[in-house]
Amino acid sequence: MNIRSGNGKLGMRGRRPADRKALEERRLQAARLFAKGLQPAEVARQLGVSRQSTSVWFRAWEAEGNQGLKRAERAGRPPLLTEKELRQVERALLKGPRAHGWSTELWTLERVADVIAMETGVRYSIGHVWRILRRLRWSWQKPARRAMERDEQAIRDWVREEWPAIKRGPVGSEPGSSSRTRREPR
Repeated sequence: MNIRSGNGKLGMRGRRPADRKALEERRLQAARLFAKGLQPAEVARQLGVSRQSTSVWFRAWEAEGNQGLKRAERAGRPPLLTEKELRQVERALLKGPRAHGWSTELWTLERVADVIAMETGVRYSIGHVWRILRRLRWSWQKPARRAMERDEQAIRDWVREEWPAIKRGPVGSEPGSSSRTRREPR
């Protein structure tokens, strides 16, 4: 949801920019406003952010200038697989499980973990393998279960010949009544 502030500028309240570059640009915009002499509360109103955020930005700007508002490096532990390695894993997965020696065309998390290890030398836990698959935009899908002995022609014959008789119900029956009272004689 975008909100227009009193000066007509488009704010970002209720919506978080997806990338770090956009967040950094917003902090640098705040720095330009601080340099013009605006107070953190006014900057917060103009940018559509919380006063707490602009107060933190203001202290960082006073202490280190614009450099204090530059984007931080990626938080947390760096990923073990590069983007190139992820694409390599995805290409291997697209070949299917049979190409990797399994007897069925069913991917399991254990199998995917094995392929990642074979392709990159990195071994992930099953829980993390699922995160990697979601990152690759793969989804969980349950295969349709069908008997190996299934006879499609016999099924078609049964649906054509026997099902209509079952659907009609017993011979001589008529639809029942949901009424609790007896039907009056005619």
